[in-house]
Amino acid sequence: MAIFGLWIINKAGGLVYQKHFGEELVRLSPNEYLVLAGTLHGIHAITSRLSPLGKSSGVQIIESETFKMNIFLTATGTKFVLLTSLTDTTADTALQRVYEAYADYVMKSPFQTPEMPIRTEKFDVKVAEIIKLFT
Repeated sequence: MAIFGLWIINKAGGLVYQKHFGEELVRLSPNEYLVLAGTLHGIHAITSRLSPLGKSSGVQIIESETFKMNIFLTATGTKFVLLTSLTDTTADTALQRVYEAYADYVMKSPFQTPEMPIRTEKFDVKVAEIIKLFT
C-alpha cells in the first residue's frame, strides 16, 4: 500500500492544496495541476447528475492500471483527492482524518481565507503525520 499524493479542490474547481508523498508520481507544472483539478471537478459534477438512481454524490474512485484516485466530497463542496496504489484499502479513513485536520487547522485559522490556497504550516505537519500512519 502506498499513498502518492493529496489534492484539495475548492467548490469552484480550483486547486488549493497539492502535496507529493514519494517519488512515484511524475512531477507536473503548477499550471498542469490546476488544469487537472478543474477537469476532475467537471467530471465529478457530470457524474453526480448522471446517476440512474436519482441524486448522487458523484464519482468516488477513479482507477487506472497503476493507481487510484479516491475522492471525498464535503458538505461545502470541497473535494479531497488521495492518489494511492491499487492495493490501498485505507484511503477512506485517511481522507476522513485529513478532512478533520483541514477543519481544525485551516478553517479555524484567522489567517486563512476560504477558497484560497492553503499556506498553513500546522496543517502541513498534521497531513504528514496522517499519511505516515497509513503508509
